[in-house]
Amino acid sequence: MSKLKVSVGGSIEQQAARRFIDAWHRAERGERFQERHLAFESWEALVRVLTAKRMELLHYVRRHKVTSVRALAKALKRDYSNVHSDVQILKAAGLLDAGEKGVRADYEAIETRIAI
Repeated sequence: MSKLKVSVGGSIEQQAARRFIDAWHRAERGERFQERHLAFESWEALVRVLTAKRMELLHYVRRHKVTSVRALAKALKRDYSNVHSDVQILKAAGLLDAGEKGVRADYEAIETRIAI
């Protein structure tokens, strides 16, 4: 199962350094892996991006082939301009891919680490 790892809060530089060292050790052991990491500076920043409607959108995109934003809006029974805006925000955050091949979420789970 492919995962998208999301970190919230804490030092982004320390997290990146820790991930680099971990990847280095895994590569030395001959492990093959591919990971995606996103970092949000705070809980507030994360929840501004991952609203309930956007989570519904991600869930749908993960389970269906979506050829366009218009088709996605129709399938979700939502206004096109709102879905278009949501897709742009999720794309900018690194949570969606959207282009000539359609709209995709190439992961099955979002694994979140929240610093307190």
